[in-house]
Amino acid sequence: MPASPSTARAINDRLALRLLQQDGPLTATQLKTMTGLSRPTVADLVERLQDAGLVTVVGESGSDRRGPNARLYGIVADRAHLAALDVRTDSVAVAVADLLGVTLAEATLPIGSDTGTQSAVELAAAMVEHVARTAGTAPLHSVGIGAPGLVDPVTGELRETAGLPAWHRGLVKELQRRLSATVLVENETNLAAVAEHRIGAARDRDTFVLLWLGHGVGAAVMLDGRLRRGASGGAGEIGFMPVPGTRGIPSAVNCDGGFHSLAGSGAICALAAEHGIRAWSPPAGGGQEQDPAAAFAVRAALRAGGGDAEVFLDALADGLALGAASVVSVLDPGCLVLAGEVGLAGGRALAARVEDRLARMSPLPTEVRAGTLGGGAVLRGALFAAREAAQDALFAPGAPTARKAAGLPL
Repeated sequence: MPASPSTARAINDRLALRLLQQDGPLTATQLKTMTGLSRPTVADLVERLQDAGLVTVVGESGSDRRGPNARLYGIVADRAHLAALDVRTDSVAVAVADLLGVTLAEATLPIGSDTGTQSAVELAAAMVEHVARTAGTAPLHSVGIGAPGLVDPVTGELRETAGLPAWHRGLVKELQRRLSATVLVENETNLAAVAEHRIGAARDRDTFVLLWLGHGVGAAVMLDGRLRRGASGGAGEIGFMPVPGTRGIPSAVNCDGGFHSLAGSGAICALAAEHGIRAWSPPAGGGQEQDPAAAFAVRAALRAGGGDAEVFLDALADGLALGAASVVSVLDPGCLVLAGEVGLAGGRALAARVEDRLARMSPLPTEVRAGTLGGGAVLRGALFAAREAAQDALFAPGAPTARKAAGLPL
């Protein structure tokens, strides 16, 4: 069934706007070439987008050219302002950006374990407002939040999860109350996968699994360009996955004995200590600008090289490959990204070791890559989520949402 004229216009407008965001400024001729649309159709959509205040003329292409075909069109960046939050157990990072994703202001707030729930909520919410004021923005249009734990795939709400601070859920509700903005929450590892897919290690892959290696361990599944969350939003909770080489088995409320016991920061540091690898440990409550101690251990081993350092890196790759092999055998993604602070620290050297072990353990060919964004992937992914929400509202109201197409919650 062919699309209605209004739906076709909305699709064309969104395509043009996305190209202007990614590759702009562009001339009408360049838009025609890149979209495959006819010249009259491009002229109509440019006029529509200008009338809507979304696109404006920002210059001309070439000093020897004049006239309509030489005009360069660009997104009106201050048409909407966005905020992104990376919420960890002991801190919150905030970035405010324009519609093109250019960061205008950012800050990080440590939150100690002795801070009460209501105090933590108030401090974090006030910081979001402060950063927005510092950026000199009008009221925020959309806010994307990355947080640990499960997000209900139907309601889009952060579920209560044992072991995580109560202020996480309270912060989402407080921001929804305070701000006249669309507030969206997503699992942090899923957002990291979105960022690595858009601008990181998986830019050329629509199907891959991201293995998050930070303070904890998790996974995100991207199949055919869409995130897959599972029936309850728990796809990728591989910290609970039983694997050989651990003491005991995990329980429904505690991942000790699961893959977390091999790949979490504490386990990696203990493994490093067994092999004489000493690494500086970041102070408690230092905020997420501080890498987990495991990242320092991996970097120390790579610097040292030879002897015990090589044995440690081999043992770490053995443990990571055990969990990765289980994921690969079920999903056959063809590509695995070792992301997070530890994945970035290990780089290609650690990725190559894991790839070699996977090739011996599984008949399914799997390329293993090192993530390129480290811990910053969550904040970047949250910003992409906020921008998609703004696009839905501003670019093509009433059309099928880009969030749904990307697999993000509506």
